[in-house]
Amino acid sequence: MSSREKYDEQQVVEQLHDPATCRTAFSKVIEHYSSSLYWQIRRMVIDHDDANDVLQNTFLKAWTSIDNFRGDARLSTWLYKIAINESITFINKKKVMAQVSLDDDDSFLVNSLESDRWFDGDQAQAKLQRAIAALPQKQRLVFNMRYYDEMKYEDMSEILGTSVGALKASYHHAIKKIETFFNEHD
Repeated sequence: MSSREKYDEQQVVEQLHDPATCRTAFSKVIEHYSSSLYWQIRRMVIDHDDANDVLQNTFLKAWTSIDNFRGDARLSTWLYKIAINESITFINKKKVMAQVSLDDDDSFLVNSLESDRWFDGDQAQAKLQRAIAALPQKQRLVFNMRYYDEMKYEDMSEILGTSVGALKASYHHAIKKIETFFNEHD
C-alpha cells in the first residue's frame, strides 16, 4: 500500500475474509497499525527490543486468529486488545524470570530504560517513565492511551471493557500518583 493509497478499514476487513486477498490485506494492516501498536507496547514493556518482540507476537496472534474476527468491533480495537494482552503476558513472564512478585508494580522494567540504546530521553523523561511504571497496570494503560495516544475515553472503553467513568477516574488517579512521585523524588 503506497503512502498515497488511503487505508479503508471496511475494504481491508472484507479482503481479510477472502482467501485470495487475505495475505495482501494483512500486509496493509501491518503497515497501517505497526507504529501505533509499537508505541502502545513500548510504553508498557519499556525496552525497544522487547516491544518489537511483543509487536511480532501481536501480529502473529492476529494472523492466526483472523478467522475469529467477525467485525463486531473495529479492527484497531481488536488489535489493541491483542497487543495489550500480549504486553501483559510478556511483563508477567519477565516478572517470573526476574523473581518479582506478580503483585508488585512494573517499575523493575525501567531499570533497562537508560541502558536501552534506543532511549533518547533526558533525565526528566526517564523520571516520568519510572513514575508511570510504578502505576498499577490498569492506570498505566489508561494514562498511556490518554496522554500519549490522545485516545478518547469511548475508544478506551471499547478496548479495555471498562466504563468511561471508571477510565476517567483511573486517569485522574494516575495523574495524582505521578505528581506525588515527582514531588517525592526531587
